[in-house]
Order: sequence, then C-alpha cells, then structure tokens
Amino acid sequence: MSGLFQDDSPADELPPPPPEGPGLFGDALPAQAPPPEPAPAYRVLARKYRPTRFDDLIGQDAMVRILRNAFATNRVAHAFMLTGVRGVGKTTTARIVARALNCVGPDGAGGPTADPCGVCANCVAIVADRHPDVVEMDAASRTGVDDVREIIEATRYRPIQARTKVFVIDEVHMLSRNAFNALLKTLEEPPPHVKFVFATTEIRKVPITVLSRCQRFDLRRVRVAELTQHFARIAEQEGVAIEPAAVEQIARAADGSVRDGLSILDQAIAQAEGAITAAQVADMLGLADREAVFDLLDAVMGGKPAAALAVTDRAYEHGADLGVVLQDLLELVHTLTRLKSVPGLRSSSELPEAERTRGAALADRLSLPVLARGWQMLLKGVGEVETAPDRRAAAEMVLLRLCHVSDLPPPAELVRRLVAGGAPETANHASTPTSNAPPPPAGLERDAQHGRQEGAAAHASMVAVRPPPPDLAALRSPSPPGEGEPAHTFPRTAATAPRAALATVAVAVPQQAPPSPAPPPRFASFREVAAFVASERQAMLHAHLLHSVHLVRFAPPVIELRPQPDAPRDVAPRLATLLGEATGIRWTIALSTAAGEPTLAAQGNAADAARRASAADHPLVRAIMQAFPGARIDAVHDRTADAYGLPVDPSPALNADDADMPEFAPPDAEFSEEMEPDA
Repeated sequence: MSGLFQDDSPADELPPPPPEGPGLFGDALPAQAPPPEPAPAYRVLARKYRPTRFDDLIGQDAMVRILRNAFATNRVAHAFMLTGVRGVGKTTTARIVARALNCVGPDGAGGPTADPCGVCANCVAIVADRHPDVVEMDAASRTGVDDVREIIEATRYRPIQARTKVFVIDEVHMLSRNAFNALLKTLEEPPPHVKFVFATTEIRKVPITVLSRCQRFDLRRVRVAELTQHFARIAEQEGVAIEPAAVEQIARAADGSVRDGLSILDQAIAQAEGAITAAQVADMLGLADREAVFDLLDAVMGGKPAAALAVTDRAYEHGADLGVVLQDLLELVHTLTRLKSVPGLRSSSELPEAERTRGAALADRLSLPVLARGWQMLLKGVGEVETAPDRRAAAEMVLLRLCHVSDLPPPAELVRRLVAGGAPETANHASTPTSNAPPPPAGLERDAQHGRQEGAAAHASMVAVRPPPPDLAALRSPSPPGEGEPAHTFPRTAATAPRAALATVAVAVPQQAPPSPAPPPRFASFREVAAFVASERQAMLHAHLLHSVHLVRFAPPVIELRPQPDAPRDVAPRLATLLGEATGIRWTIALSTAAGEPTLAAQGNAADAARRASAADHPLVRAIMQAFPGARIDAVHDRTADAYGLPVDPSPALNADDADMPEFAPPDAEFSEEMEPDA
C-alpha cells in the first residue's frame, strides 16, 4: 500500500491503458500513434523463388515443351507421373499444371492455358495452397487403402470453385499394394473433371499397372552451369555480393537439385558478413579447396606420400571431411578421363577454368589405364571410409595405397615387358650386365625383372656354357709325344683334365630337342566331340551339344545334327570352326530334319535310370530298404561310364586286382544279420 497514492510509478510497471471515451470534462483525447506492424515472417529462398510458371522452370525443357503443346492442342492427359531426384521441381510442376487447368484469366472468361495469369482467384488460391479443388496428399504419411478411398469418393463430385479437380499425390511409391489396386479403376477411367498428378523419387517401386495409365515425365538433374546462372541471378536480386567461385561451389554441392542449392545459398548468406567468398563456402560445407584437390591428385599420382599427407592435414585443419575429399578426387579422376577421351571438352564452357587448364595438363600426363586404376581404388576407398571407425585414418590409407602403386606399370604394360624380356638375345647379354643398364625399378616391376634375369641365367647355363666337341682323331690314336709327356699317353679324361675344362664339363647341360607337336585329335564318336568341346572351355557350346541337338549321322568330317527349336542358330558354324582349328581339316556340320538319336543328356538320364532300377531290383538292396525304412538310393556309380553317364569300352589300364572283383554283389548274396538295426 505504500505506493498506492504515489504519482511516480516504478519504471518496471506497465503504462496505464488508454481511455476508451472522451475525458471527464469533455475534452478530446490526445492523438496516439498507430501500433507498429509486425515484421513479415522470413521466407527461405527455396519458397520465395519457387517457380509459378512453366517459363520459370530451369533444366526441364523437354517436359515444358510437351506440356505447352498439350495445352495448345487441348490434349491434356488425365494423369501425369513426374519422377526425378529431390528438388528438381516435381511438386512445383504439379501446382503449375493445376493452375494452368483452372486459370480463368483476369476477366474471368479464360480457359485452360499454359501461361496462367497469376491474378485470378483460382491462381491465387492454388499458389497459397488453400484451393478446395486442388488436393495434395503426402503418400509417405497416408499409405493405406482408406486414404485412397477418400480420393475415389471425392472424384464423384464436381468441383466446388474451379473448372477441374486436381489430385496431387507426392511420393506415390509409398502407397501400399492394396492402395494401388484400389486406385487402378478410377485412374484408368476418371471423370472428365478430374486430373491426377503423381510425384515420386523411386519410379521402380511404382507398379507397372499404374505407370501404364499415366504420362511419364523424367525430370533430369539440372546442370552445374544452369544452376550457377540461376543462383547468381537470385543473389543479385537479393542484393548479395558473392564470388563466382563460391556460386560454382554451391552449384556443385547441390548435385543437380535446385532446392538443395537454394538452401545452401541461404545458409551462405546468413553466415557471411560481407561478400561471400569461396573459402567461406568451402568451410561451411566441409569441402576442400579446388586447387587443393588438384594438388592432392598431383601428389598421389606422382608417388609423393609426404606431399599428399600435407595436403590432407591442411584440409582437415580447415574442417574438411576427408571422405568428401576422396569423393572430390573421384570426381576429378572422372573429369580427367573425360578430357582424355574427348579432347573437345577442353574448349567447352561447361567446365570450370581449373579443369580446362590444370585438368588438361594432368590428363596429358596420365594414361587411361592409370586413371582407371585410380578410379577403382578411390571407389573402393570411399566405401572403406564410410564403414571405418576413423574416417581420417581410412582416407589416408587409401591415399598411401595410391602413392605406392603410382610407379607400377598397368597390367598390359607389365605383360608386354615380361614377354619382351623373357628370351635373352645372346649368352653374353644374359650373363654380363651392361654399363648403361637402367636402375632397378621398385615394387612389382623389380620382382618381374628379377624373374626374367633368373630365367635368362638358367637358359645361358644350358646353351652358352657348352663343352667343345671332342677331338675324334685324338681318341682313335695316341697323341704325338711332346715335351714332358710320354709317347703312350692317351687323351685327357675328366679325371686328368685341367680345372677350367673340368668346371666347364660339370655345368654343361645337354640341349634338349624341341618337343614334337602333338598330333591332331581324332574323334570316334559324337560323345568324344562333345568332350573335346568341354575341354576347350566352350561352356555354352558344350551345353547346347548336350541338351539341344540330336545326332543323325556321324561320319567325320561330316556330322548331321537336328537342333531343337530353342537351340541358337550359330551352333553348327561354331562347332565346325572349333573342330577345323583343332584338326586342320574342314568339317561340315549339316542340319537335318530326321529324328536322330536322343540328346546326350537324355541318353545319360536314361542310363542313370536304368542303373538305379537295376540296383533297386537287387536282393541285397531290397533287404537294406526293408531294414531301413525311408532309405533311398542317392546315386549309382559306374566305373565303366563316361562323363555323360554312358557306358564305354572297358579300359585295359584297369588294375589287375580289380579285374576279378565283381562290380556288385551276386544276386544270391544274403543280407548279413550283423547289418540289421538294433531293436
């Protein structure tokens, strides 16, 4: 109560409310300032610059051209299927189609048009997402058949305000199977006042029965050049200064998605205090500098692990993710491969300046096999980084592996060197090194050269170090007497030869005669031909000979066959070519319409069935079957059968001890009591 009658109210108390009527003595109320209007809520760039007309869509020229022609000729389909990655304009296109169908123009007398006015009641309501006849449903949260039944029930009634009811179903692949089935009939024959627009990022999950009832549009990823121009134009409208390199980095990070790129641009504008630089964008996204990526690839391909790790250390200190660095390297290797394969890209405006200058120089230095090997190792390394407990350590190990293989030749070059250096030219070259020989290489190439030198030395010991031919005249008669040597001395033998000659004889190896060429194969039956085809590793041809052809006549070098309808047409020429190359004579494979023999597979199955029946009819086997209920014959092995299960002539190479052994128990053999199961 102490401050009840005080004139000065505390500063923290609220001011008294303004009087509602005139003063006590009729004087007018003092004029009051109007309350300040609340600041409008901020709209992100992805919503603020959302396209509202077909002309605003970027990168989708084919779809825009088709839809414009459809509206111009009044051939608008009743259902559209829009597919593509996130942020390329699927839902935006659906809303533009809804506006184009329901626009009435500024005067209210217009019809469907590809250029909606944007000022009529329908256009304004659709843009504000509050039109009663344009229904948008998120199939990710409403996947059941009951949700689809609500749409089917709504199609029975005419539009409330617009000309056409438009149902937009986003992420339509999330609908259940029953929901798709419930929608099929209405989707096939909808009322004339109903249109469907579906959007999905997983087109393969949509049933083919639904796709066949829709016009499909594949919205492609927007190119980096188009995104760069679009983002630069938006930054100019926002009054934001941004470096061209920063815009290019944002466009690359967007990965073809306009919405993702606008979100990154919005974030870059919020974090910058002045002009947006490329370094700020790289720090924000955790990217490595483009020049650093070139430095890293140069160090890796040059076999400089210290320089490569220094680049990664600087990138890690600046906050870059080394997994993203590997992905940048992967993208750069792909770009260099394209520059290597298509030289015209070096003057293309689609590539940045760094790729056209420094990338072209790297592409000239590196060969396609080296780039392909780097791509494979980086691709595997990216997966390792994603699953490794320490991403930095995994990325550095990948880079060290790349540095290690940088001086290794590609496999084709390695094989070429092995073939070229396997046979020495002369004995002196193989045994005596030259003074101007190149230094020994490292790694796999050094091991290969070491193997070549060992082979050359072994060949030299067999060919070059050969003893001189003996003197036949000295062997027939005693040598004439000389000084210090008796007249009856015979020529020196190995025991009395000088030490040098003895050493020469000790290492001498007689030169082996070259092996005679193997005789060409000879075939006595069609089965031998099929077995030869299998030995030549012609798996498909052997399978067709086994299952798809019937032998009509076998009279080498003529074979008549009757192929089955499912056999390929090239069986006969392939078989003739293979036999001709093996035997050196010309074979004729004739096609006949006669019945011929059963196929080799059918003959083998019949022989196997006969063996099973014979084994099952044996008394001993019957006794075993009775003693062990549920037992079955798994397989019957015949030593006299070939690989196709058919009997062949008994071979004389069988063991003599096995000749008297019966192949099976005699029919009068009895079942032993010891084999009976326990009670």
